[in-house]
Amino acid sequence: MKKEFVVIGLGRFGGSIVRELIEQGADVMAIDKDHERVDEFASIATQAVVADTTDESVLKSLGVRNFEQVIVAIGENIQASILTTLMLKEIGVKKITVKAQNDYHAKVLHKIGADKVVHPERDMGIRIAHNILSNNVLDYLELSDEHSIMEIKANEKLAGYTLIELDIRAKYGINIVAIKRGDDIIVSPQADMEIERDDILIIIGSDADINRFEKKVMN
Repeated sequence: MKKEFVVIGLGRFGGSIVRELIEQGADVMAIDKDHERVDEFASIATQAVVADTTDESVLKSLGVRNFEQVIVAIGENIQASILTTLMLKEIGVKKITVKAQNDYHAKVLHKIGADKVVHPERDMGIRIAHNILSNNVLDYLELSDEHSIMEIKANEKLAGYTLIELDIRAKYGINIVAIKRGDDIIVSPQADMEIERDDILIIIGSDADINRFEKKVMN
């Protein structure tokens, strides 16, 4: 069976989610108050609807609670985002993911029952900052408020040493969970594995430990 999603808000963020979900073979109901935006997605989404999602009766009439997950991607209108999330909880939607504009908005969303709150602009800013600060940092993903996962390219301070010789876990409190080498991915690499120049190390740990490792080893 195809997975079924609702995306509310068809701006840049919501629109990109709709396109990717459709690309991955999911069914998507795309909703926005703006007729032009809905028209843009009429030929892309499984169903595109002009609707006010702060109205509980509208959400019920669209059968939104029957979908697997609802993504609230409403842009600048924080009040509409909060009210929509509240209405979705009221009608019994199983899983709700909401885009937050700021930390205050996120706190309110968590309190009213959002299952997942995302900060796309903030997270992208963090990723870009890490990439700018170190040429060896390829990607960065926040897992929680205090933990992240990062892809780094092995430099001369790491190449030629085995994992046991580097002892990164003991020194920095972070774990190398996988190594990309060319087209190969080595998951849970052995302690005697020697790191080669330009290996891509996938590390996980607390933000404080990762920052310490970056400053000491990657710069």
